Amino acid sequence: MRPKPVFSTLAAPGVRGLQAYVPGKPMAELEREYGITDVVKLASNENPLGPPEESLAAIQAGLSGVSRYPDGAAFELKRGLAAHLGVVPDQITVGNGSNEILSIIAETFLGVGDEAIYSAFAFVVYGLAVQATGATARIAPANRAPGSQPLGHSLEAMSALVNERTRLVFIANPNNPTGTWLASSDLRAFIDVLPPRVLAVVDEAYLEYMAAGDRPDTLSWLGTCPNLIVCRTFSKLYGLAGMRVGYAVSHPELAELLNRVRQPFNVNGLGQAAALAALGAHDHVRRSRRANEDGMAQLRTGLTAFGWSVPPSAGNFVLADTGGPAGPWYEGLLRAGVIVRPVDNYGLPRHLRMTVGLPDQNTRLLRVLHDLRQAGLGR
Repeated sequence: MRPKPVFSTLAAPGVRGLQAYVPGKPMAELEREYGITDVVKLASNENPLGPPEESLAAIQAGLSGVSRYPDGAAFELKRGLAAHLGVVPDQITVGNGSNEILSIIAETFLGVGDEAIYSAFAFVVYGLAVQATGATARIAPANRAPGSQPLGHSLEAMSALVNERTRLVFIANPNNPTGTWLASSDLRAFIDVLPPRVLAVVDEAYLEYMAAGDRPDTLSWLGTCPNLIVCRTFSKLYGLAGMRVGYAVSHPELAELLNRVRQPFNVNGLGQAAALAALGAHDHVRRSRRANEDGMAQLRTGLTAFGWSVPPSAGNFVLADTGGPAGPWYEGLLRAGVIVRPVDNYGLPRHLRMTVGLPDQNTRLLRVLHDLRQAGLGR
């Protein structure tokens, strides 16, 4: 019998040290493990209102076409997005969620010997995408906590890491999991002084949840910032996380390079139809924003009264400092059928990230925490 090879040695160098991304615990998994029902999931920053009716109708209408390959160029979706955003279709690259877009960007512009910069406590996928290419990650210290925008991006610290090997700078605005955000003027000033050979990747997955006055108009900067790539998704405000549709907007020549790496048929036909329909779901957008504002106030008020530190967040989630190890609180919530997100993998073992839910879901979360404390947890 032939000996079994050491498979890890067959992997590319950048892959050998990777740890697989671990998503929020699925509801079905919790039900299997603990034998419970009536689970509330507040772990993955999904829209508790679900998708727009317009998208559901588009999915239903498209079911008869699932035997055929989708439009690999996403012509109708890109045309609709271009009209909605005020850009041209040649500036758009579509992805299987914005996660794939981030990986495509890394694969296109990074190799061994190159460097990419991102902040500590930034979205974990940046590090995974960089490492897989064999490039080197340079991680900038985050803002201190407590303080203004605690644990958020320090543009000064990120700027200090730029050198002749830098190819990409990843900036999440707002940032997951901290909920922190950058002022438009500060972000623009940072991009303006980057060398032309350094691409600024601004990840705006949660942009639509930001207060209107805080939202940078990054798309309007593309004409004067050709080294800017803006990434967005339909997974959050539009409630289409299961459809996996994201996109990037950039200079047409950058988009052409990204589309060389993008896999054919990477966005399925139902996802394309649902995303296109969502662009016209204006009432759903208004209701989702209003529900998030109300739920955010409910959660922050309740958690602060509970004694936890809960800074403001510009997303649809909060990051709560439990004051001690977060693991027991996470486990206690699981056993009560409430899923939140521990973030010790970000180096934040005292924190839990909690998605803003509907009023009854938020109430249940707060009630379970109270019951856990009454039972002696955290004392």
